[in-house]
Amino acid sequence: MDNLLNSEIFILTLVVGVYLLAVWLYRKTRLALLHPVLISIPVLTVVTRLLGISYESFEQGSRIITFLLGPSVVVLGYLLYEQVTCLKENIVSILTAVFVGSAVGILSVIYIAAFFDADRVLIASLQPKSVTTPIAMSIAAKSGGIPAITAVVVIVVGIFGGVVGPFILDKLGITSRIAKGLAMGSAAHGLGTARAMELGTVEGAISGLAIGLMGTMTAILVPLIETFLN
Repeated sequence: MDNLLNSEIFILTLVVGVYLLAVWLYRKTRLALLHPVLISIPVLTVVTRLLGISYESFEQGSRIITFLLGPSVVVLGYLLYEQVTCLKENIVSILTAVFVGSAVGILSVIYIAAFFDADRVLIASLQPKSVTTPIAMSIAAKSGGIPAITAVVVIVVGIFGGVVGPFILDKLGITSRIAKGLAMGSAAHGLGTARAMELGTVEGAISGLAIGLMGTMTAILVPLIETFLN
């Protein structure tokens, strides 16, 4: 029985099954707090705990899903191609917004963490919080942080941004489709982009672009800011 529960086929079926059920629930209720990712994570945590599935077995069994993270981001390029005219017309605004967002995101983490006397390792782990997981973990590792902490923080930030992002943008009176896409992709990476696609094709395309630009900008700015502050 243990061999079955820890097998790759069972774990993969479990993950996909829980997620599909969460998607069904979300589509039925349309409640932001019941976002599929927000529901799937605690449910899978409880189920794997009850079934005695180790973290190592779960990681190994779901490796194909982890691998698909990369190609899924590349697929966003098709949406960008469809909106290429819009991108060309707003390229300066887009680059400026992402640069400012990246710099503010990094500096805010550094100063807030320093205010609470956080150590250097924790700060390095938190700096790339708004970047998609693979890039964020790489940045954290090179800065002396702990990639595992970074991965958890990135997921939490993505869930929070995906759930409350559209609500905050509406309350702020932001109507620009480009601004909404940039905000969701820059602040909440992949999960934010998934939510942005629900808002519209332009929002989804710009959000997908913001993921790549934010990752590149953060990878460049983190070592520069660290050198300047030190």
